[in-house]
Amino acid sequence: MTSSAPPPPTGRTRSAGPSTTAPRTADDPPTASPATGAPATGSDAAATPAGRRSVTAAMCAGVLVAQSLVAAMNLAIPKIATSDLHPTPSQLLWIVDTYVLVFAGLLIPAGALGDRCGRKGILLTGLGVFGAGALLSALAPGLPVLLAGRAVSGAGAALLVPATMSVLLYSTPPARRASAVAAWSVALGVGGMAGNAGGALILQYLPWQGLFWGYLPLALVLFAWVARSAPRVPRQTATLDPAGSALLALASAALLFGIIEGPGLGWVSPPVAGAFALTLALLAGFVRHGLRAAHPVLDPRLFRLPRLRGGSIGITVAFFGMFALFYVNAQFLQYVKGYSPLQTGFANVPMAFGMMAVTTYGMSLTRRIGEAGTAGTGLALIAAGLLLLSTADAATPYVLYLAFLLVLATGAGLAMPTLSHAIVASVPAHRSGMGSGLQGAARELGAALGIAVVGTVLSVRLTSGAGHGATTAGAFADAAALGYRIAAGVVLVAGAVVISALRTGRHPTGTDPATPHRHRSGARSEVRSAP
Repeated sequence: MTSSAPPPPTGRTRSAGPSTTAPRTADDPPTASPATGAPATGSDAAATPAGRRSVTAAMCAGVLVAQSLVAAMNLAIPKIATSDLHPTPSQLLWIVDTYVLVFAGLLIPAGALGDRCGRKGILLTGLGVFGAGALLSALAPGLPVLLAGRAVSGAGAALLVPATMSVLLYSTPPARRASAVAAWSVALGVGGMAGNAGGALILQYLPWQGLFWGYLPLALVLFAWVARSAPRVPRQTATLDPAGSALLALASAALLFGIIEGPGLGWVSPPVAGAFALTLALLAGFVRHGLRAAHPVLDPRLFRLPRLRGGSIGITVAFFGMFALFYVNAQFLQYVKGYSPLQTGFANVPMAFGMMAVTTYGMSLTRRIGEAGTAGTGLALIAAGLLLLSTADAATPYVLYLAFLLVLATGAGLAMPTLSHAIVASVPAHRSGMGSGLQGAARELGAALGIAVVGTVLSVRLTSGAGHGATTAGAFADAAALGYRIAAGVVLVAGAVVISALRTGRHPTGTDPATPHRHRSGARSEVRSAP
């Protein structure tokens, strides 16, 4: 479940779609129709109130479906673990993380691709690719094909999510764009709840393949709906950066390989040590490329801005903690509490409602105590929720367990809107698309790392517990407790860094760190080559 709160209205509505060009904002005039010269908001269908509502619903449904697959997949882990695939613990992690990793790695370049090739076309392509990945996963005879299907679905999600925001903003009148962005952001959060509830219904009665068969008709229905209702958005000039995108994606993959395969291969084995070394080399290459490229996929100099740096780290670590929970929670309720998939799915629904309820108060609290205080409080509550959950076992009543979940949900609801606003408000206006893309990539990368780290801890601890004769429920509860404590420690340490950065950058910068400064005489000074 991935939740994202919209930035508060500040007179201009920023796009949440990753793009290397600045999107049209609430203050920009609608594009003129080439046929009539009159202002247009999209296709004829989207020009009417009913048409606009249809477009809004279709775009929200698209992002909801893409996000729901992450939560639904966690529910399927017990069935996949006992299936004919016979996956190892590290292979289970790859099954879950492959989708999120590809999603995160392609999110920013996919936004630029939509600007260049047309948002509606890229959106339809994304839905087609997403559906093809679901079909491939459902038909997978073995683990390699299942992983390939997950990767294909992740690529489709990366294409469709930024395009939904672009199409939504184009088809919505300026006065209604704040509401449209809010609806889109709520759909992100509801996606997790829908994945839990819908996935629970499917997995209660069908094998794990049924989960992917269920997503195929959803993709087809959305494809037809978008093709009929969505307007074609005028293309913008956008420069792709395949080299930078590849370096960033490969660095993320190498890091996850080292974390996931470390227990099985050995932390100092050549493959694992080489993966960590490769991660550092690729990140260094990415920074070097970003400083030299004319149009980098992500300019490293933006991280000179303390608010952007703090917001990015905060978003990453918040989703690290949340997805550490999501990966463990579904298994804990089934293995330790003895819940069915249906009971597990609906046991998590109140958490989503709690998060959405608190989100509306996050920015009002920020106005009273500041970004650092609000984000710090939110991250501290996420860590507190993880520590409380580490005390749960088979005898813990559900009401008490739910209270622990709601502590974490409250923290996420407070932190997310503040951290999101810190990123989009600190990026120069002409780089707002890049800032939105960074927010999305940080969100998905944090999710992937949270799953990888806590899953690795579970694998190591479960093996140790089984070796000492512990019961399955007892061994899993002990492993979950350790995973939660480690995740809480990461959130607390990174949270201190976030608070420091937000306090440093609490005043607006108003400058672009990648833009050369001018002397009084008007001559351009040299651009520094390091962030």
